[in-house]
Amino acid sequence: MSASGGGKAIIAAFLANMGIALAKFIAWFLSGSASMLAEAIHSVADSGNQLLLLLGGRKARKEADREHPFGYGRERYVYAFVVSIILFSVGGLFAIYEGVEKLTHPHALDERWWWLPIVVLVIAIVLESFSLRTAVGESNHVRATGQSWVSFVRHSKAPELPVVLLEDVGALIGLVFALFGVGLTVITGNPVFDAIGTLMIGTLLILIAIILGIETKSLLVGEGATDADSQRIVDAIADGPEVEKLIHIKTLYLGPDEFLVAAKLGFAADAPLVDIAGAIDRVEDRIRAAVPAARVIYLEPDIYRPGVDPAPPTSEFVIRSTD
Repeated sequence: MSASGGGKAIIAAFLANMGIALAKFIAWFLSGSASMLAEAIHSVADSGNQLLLLLGGRKARKEADREHPFGYGRERYVYAFVVSIILFSVGGLFAIYEGVEKLTHPHALDERWWWLPIVVLVIAIVLESFSLRTAVGESNHVRATGQSWVSFVRHSKAPELPVVLLEDVGALIGLVFALFGVGLTVITGNPVFDAIGTLMIGTLLILIAIILGIETKSLLVGEGATDADSQRIVDAIADGPEVEKLIHIKTLYLGPDEFLVAAKLGFAADAPLVDIAGAIDRVEDRIRAAVPAARVIYLEPDIYRPGVDPAPPTSEFVIRSTD
């Protein structure tokens, strides 16, 4: 997996979640806390998610073949989408079910072990904080200067880091919810607060799953290059005497680290074919130098007729260069 894939952050999150899940299950078994059970399932689901992200990164490295001529880069999008579904179905729905069950059939915490869930939750908050710190550090390597975290999650083409970031943030908030429920139950002796904490955890997980599902679906459907990269490509095409007119251009991400560029270029009507071929090669070199992620480039030559503005194909993204 490439650096932008956040392999270090994924492994750190996986190790933290496995240890935390074991501690939570022990605390639930001894105390009977519904919030602890919900959090334990949450940690198990997160651990499975990290394994899926690592598997997706490994499959995405397969070489292109006849069946997939543009490679397997989108495997990472598929596995990130599966992760959002798992987070929703396993984590969120189970926590909501457990919360409703404890509201309708409440039972008090075991008086001998009331302190154990609190200790486990505090330790888990510390461990999750370290995991989040690693994810933030990894994200800062690829996050644009001045880019907000909301924008990073929404527009990142590498799905792993946004997934791990949201998982870690959700885990920390969920731990606070669990601490709230368990703490009030211990103070008041009313198990309803434990059930309410469980419902809050489930609702949080579902919200995160919806956000992840929406963002990864957009990547699966197919997103074009960012406005900044699109402008760099246009500038690279125009930064030379070869092209008379950029008629239209289209981009598509083939995976988190590469995208396709297809453009129609207008050349002088009397330009020899050998000159056009050489001009296209030079334009391709400039595009790759300006935007290294533009690895697959198709440039179609056309005759530039001043005063005639050829219409691009339906639904094609159009960028006009200056005359």
